[in-house]
Amino acid sequence: MTTILGIETSCDETAAAVVIDGKTATSNVIASQIDLHAKYGGVFPEVASRAHAEAISTVVEQALTDARVTYDDIDIIAVTRGPGLVGSLLVGINFAKGLALATDKPLLGINHIEGHVYSLWLTDPYREPVFPVLILIVSGGHTELLLMRDHGDYERLGGTIDDAAGEAFDKVGRLLSLPFPGGPNIEKAAQYGNPDAFSFPRAKTDEAYDFSFSGLKTAVMREATVLPSAAARASEPGADKHKLRAEVSIADVAASFQKAAVGALVEKTAKAAKAFGATEIFIAGGVSANSALRQAMRAETELPVRCPPLNLCTDNAAMIAAAAYYRWEAGLRTALDFDALATWHLNRATYDGL
Repeated sequence: MTTILGIETSCDETAAAVVIDGKTATSNVIASQIDLHAKYGGVFPEVASRAHAEAISTVVEQALTDARVTYDDIDIIAVTRGPGLVGSLLVGINFAKGLALATDKPLLGINHIEGHVYSLWLTDPYREPVFPVLILIVSGGHTELLLMRDHGDYERLGGTIDDAAGEAFDKVGRLLSLPFPGGPNIEKAAQYGNPDAFSFPRAKTDEAYDFSFSGLKTAVMREATVLPSAAARASEPGADKHKLRAEVSIADVAASFQKAAVGALVEKTAKAAKAFGATEIFIAGGVSANSALRQAMRAETELPVRCPPLNLCTDNAAMIAAAAYYRWEAGLRTALDFDALATWHLNRATYDGL
């Protein structure tokens, strides 16, 4: 039995968890920063890193308490090395390094995107997939389409060339004057709207499995908001540069935007799964909590579609510990002098030479 303490601070969630053998989370503690960032309409990096520094010690201790273990029971410490916000990553990395030195435990630096992949190994009951599987990672910072042929064997088929899907949800939510984060609030508003009220575009990209959401976001802005005059911009330099059209239905815009965004994700994912002979489709990341995405994917393909439990869709440390278990079994060992990697792609060579 291998017991791993995971730590995650890549963006705006301070998280710690204890996971056994990569499959059973005996604790999973998350300190959210949503209220801190809500007034900015997005994550403020400096605020995020300070909040991590204030919360991390308490969060880790709570994870150990909830799991009813001490450091003597921990075999490995795992921490998110990247990708993410550098300041936030460094808080978790430096704390984990201190723990590793103090407790004489091995420390692994784990890729955040791979963590999202392994959130699907924490489902109950656990079921090992038959490879290859097609994985769609969709969150506020990432939109990635991956073919997973085995543990540690990934081929990146495509990804976003501009905004991530979750980022587009947040920006459109702000355009519609919905609370932050935009994703869940757009989903709520969309329940009362007509998804066919507006015909928003789905971008065509040069590469078959890439995504683009900036044009969709701009189309929503043009349809739903009006720009202030030059005089207004000059007289109110700090004001919001857009306001909603009086006649627009927020619910209709939300539903139409969600249909277009989900449609783009589902179409390319299902196409890739068929082209590469996938046995299942995995969806992970914060946007995987969107019920419209889950339903549309299952309607589009005959393949099984697997999503994490809702509490494991957003950033968490249980997924980092789960990924660490499989990396440890594969022989990954990390020296304590490693740095944060703000951009760190996931493929079969991700950990080579580190």
